[in-house]
Amino acid sequence: GNFAWGTEVCTRKVRVLDVTYNASNNELVRTKTLVKGAIILIDAHPFKDWYESHYGVKIGLKTKQSEERAQPTIDLADKSVSVQKKLKGRQTGRTLESALDQQFSSGRLYAKITSRPGQTGRCDGYILEGPELAFYQKSMAKK
Repeated sequence: GNFAWGTEVCTRKVRVLDVTYNASNNELVRTKTLVKGAIILIDAHPFKDWYESHYGVKIGLKTKQSEERAQPTIDLADKSVSVQKKLKGRQTGRTLESALDQQFSSGRLYAKITSRPGQTGRCDGYILEGPELAFYQKSMAKK
């Protein structure tokens, strides 16, 4: 279905991989039932590709814990001067949450379903980030 990345104002059609949490009933997680309000795992690649083309920065690279996370930029040599200027301008105010960067490195993102999927199983929703992501990660760790 279609999932939105709220802070980046970006929506992409992605594949649902797994149901990981449901506040109402654990049985719905075991049977992988898609219902409104369920927390699911979605494929991160469409969002990763968009981010890299929009900001010109590679994200989700696996690094050792001791290393500092310096974001390498993509090669700008083959781009036009106007595109290079645009990407440089976008990189100045850019921030990416560390929890989201870890999810991008695994290739999966946590998302919440906001539509009611019904018979076809087509669902829409948004990517979890910030305090909401922390809350659901904590509650999934309990179960």
